[in-house]
Amino acid sequence: MLLCRWISVLSSGPDSPARPLTVAELLGVLRDRWQASYDLQLIQRRGRLYLQVMWAYLEQQSFPLSAEAYEAKLEELVGTLNGLGVAEQVRQWLSTTSDKPRLGRAMGLPLELPPERASEFLL
Repeated sequence: MLLCRWISVLSSGPDSPARPLTVAELLGVLRDRWQASYDLQLIQRRGRLYLQVMWAYLEQQSFPLSAEAYEAKLEELVGTLNGLGVAEQVRQWLSTTSDKPRLGRAMGLPLELPPERASEFLL
């Protein structure tokens, strides 16, 4: 949560995105596209940052989070994505990808971070 707030403070400059991503919008896209509330994760690998759509989803009986915990997780993730300045990339990718979440295989979006954000976030 602290990282999310720190990134939000950094992103309040003049080049912050015009339209931030919201939890409601993210959930709406997931449910419209794939009729499920899939788990989302931010992963760092080999100096790159990826947004992954996992195969587990909230409506699954074995999903490990409650609805409240899932929404809190999404809220923190959305804050981080907005702070990194990649809201439009995520919005575009989720709306247009032809891929579909499948059991055992996550979908991944390599995030194109603005240079000033990449140096702050990736060590």
